[in-house]
Amino acid sequence: MMIVDTHAHASPFWFEPIEVLLFQMNRNGVAKTMLVAINGQTDEKYNRYLIECAQKFPGRFAPIILVDPERADAPTMLKHWASQGAEGVRLKVTARSPGSDPLSIWRACADLGLVVSCQVRRLEEFASDELRILVAALPNLIFIIEHLGKPNLDEAAPYPNYKQALNLARFPNVYIKVGGLGEICRRPYPFREPFYRGEVPPFIKMAYDAFGAARMMWGSNYPPSSQVEGYRNTLGYLDEYLDSFCSAQDQAWMFGKTALTLSSNQRGVMNHE
Repeated sequence: MMIVDTHAHASPFWFEPIEVLLFQMNRNGVAKTMLVAINGQTDEKYNRYLIECAQKFPGRFAPIILVDPERADAPTMLKHWASQGAEGVRLKVTARSPGSDPLSIWRACADLGLVVSCQVRRLEEFASDELRILVAALPNLIFIIEHLGKPNLDEAAPYPNYKQALNLARFPNVYIKVGGLGEICRRPYPFREPFYRGEVPPFIKMAYDAFGAARMMWGSNYPPSSQVEGYRNTLGYLDEYLDSFCSAQDQAWMFGKTALTLSSNQRGVMNHE
């Protein structure tokens, strides 16, 4: 099974340099990683670093860059970065362009064949009519919802708000990322092994039932996940948990095949060699 990490970060001046991430990948059998831009880092120096990482280690990284959508020249900037090797862009679901066409930045992504890693800050954004209308307007654009859509850990069963948000799965161009269990489980103190011990809220299972494995993909959220459970455990604990309801074939989709399949729909995202 080829493993693809669809959500990790690297930086020359914040978080860890690419060599540290590459060490974690090699140590844990991860073949490829989407390098997702850090929120707020829209300058050329940072985007250039992501491009150079992919060039330095061919076949291992796909740059997901960031531009300021409020700039009038943002679509032109996207075209520039796509020509340099960017394979996607990170946008907040509320991002809109100035001028007569507020969806200009999104249409540029579709025209260039760039996938969009959609940053949601809270569940309400994932469940919003605004996002539903946006997705419906751009059926040829791949939307990848980050962090399971940010479920509310304080919501009580049967989780009606999260269930409503998952209605977005009816659009075939919407995918969703699942991180380590540390994103939905409160870390015990003192730490125990394994820390979740069956006390996992059903958000991953709910997303699996809604989207299916072929539209789910694992992302480590490294290095922030180091503060929660560590890179290895974002993979290992999730793998153990999925065994309770997910076949080995479906796990292969979630841990790699889904991300690789996007290359047939878009401009070479995570192209396998």
